Amino acid sequence: MRRYKDVLYRYAERMTGRPDDAADVVQQAFIKGFRSLDRCRDPERVGGWLFRIAVNLCKDQLKGRAKREVSLDAVGPIRATRGLPEEGAERAEVREEIYRALQSLSDEQREAFVLKHVEGWSYEEMAEKMNVSVSALKMRVHRARDQLQALLASYRHE
Repeated sequence: MRRYKDVLYRYAERMTGRPDDAADVVQQAFIKGFRSLDRCRDPERVGGWLFRIAVNLCKDQLKGRAKREVSLDAVGPIRATRGLPEEGAERAEVREEIYRALQSLSDEQREAFVLKHVEGWSYEEMAEKMNVSVSALKMRVHRARDQLQALLASYRHE
């Protein structure tokens, strides 16, 4: 758990956009992994196996989220915890724009983009863990980057 929890958490947080959801995904990944450890074919690759479990759990989390969403109107005003209120609001707005843009990508594009540009994985590492060709991953990352740039630019012009 110590070896893989941080990388799984960072990935899950980037995919779900929420620390609590990411923590749930990591916990569920370890539980599922432990319960089905006998199905791990190669103990040397347990990290990749756990990662695939986390990927699937993130996808499930995102699919089920729409059913559980609460309107921001019901929550009330958001208060900044540090600095000037305007700075907190600006950071929250930028974070929301990025989250919204990431969520508009396909699961495959979001996953590839996060692993490449957030986690800093090489295409070879990604290909090995995701069981996808390097050229397919390069295309996913390229398309994700183009789409994100266009979306973020459109948000600034709204």
